[in-house]
Amino acid sequence: MNDDQLLRYSRHIMLPQVDIAGQERICHGRVLVVGVGGLGSPAALYLAASGVGTLVLVDDDTVEISNLQRQIAHTEHRIGENKAESAAKAIADLNTTTQVEVFTSRLSEHALGEQIQRADVVLDCTDNFTTRKQINALCVQMQTPLVSGAAIRLEGQITVFDKRDAESPCYQCLYQLTDDENLSCSQSGVLSPLVGVVGAMQALEALKVLGKFGTPLVGRLGLYDAVFGEWRYMKLKRDTQCEVCATI
Repeated sequence: MNDDQLLRYSRHIMLPQVDIAGQERICHGRVLVVGVGGLGSPAALYLAASGVGTLVLVDDDTVEISNLQRQIAHTEHRIGENKAESAAKAIADLNTTTQVEVFTSRLSEHALGEQIQRADVVLDCTDNFTTRKQINALCVQMQTPLVSGAAIRLEGQITVFDKRDAESPCYQCLYQLTDDENLSCSQSGVLSPLVGVVGAMQALEALKVLGKFGTPLVGRLGLYDAVFGEWRYMKLKRDTQCEVCATI
């Protein structure tokens, strides 16, 4: 790292768990963020602020006024713009050393697989069950770590799936246990800071994977209750009969 980087990331480098080696890994990291809405906005901004080398943003949606209650990467002046392009502008204002690649249309399975294979870690910031399953299956196939977050109403959850660990479950294992409602914020509502809490946690877990420090939430599901401000953690086991990961 050069002198500017040493100064910029000095508060990371001061942490013995991170140090220069961990920050260098972060600076050379490539992260794929699928969905740059409520979760993807804070996640992408924190990753950029932390010095991630390349962020790949995928979102085919446009900024609407109702998004601004919670999607902090976007502004009133960018209503009508594609969300990935809008977030790229916010990242450029924050950290010009972070390279941003933008996809403004829904990726085919082949194209998504290519991006997942190239990434060091993937963030699922979507609210669509079909997309979540597709991302999970490809991450299992490519053995790319996946940080999965969700937030609805006053409840949030986060976990990490990493099939480089033979005992790690995958999203399909969790889905079989918990039953995904496939609800969107437009249908059920969400409190704005809640998506910030979960999105920031996704960025934190991604940095732990990139920097190789701490213990990522592999095999654990964090559940956040915003009403009481409480986190609970459940252990997740791999489903040996899972249709996605049982043979991996």
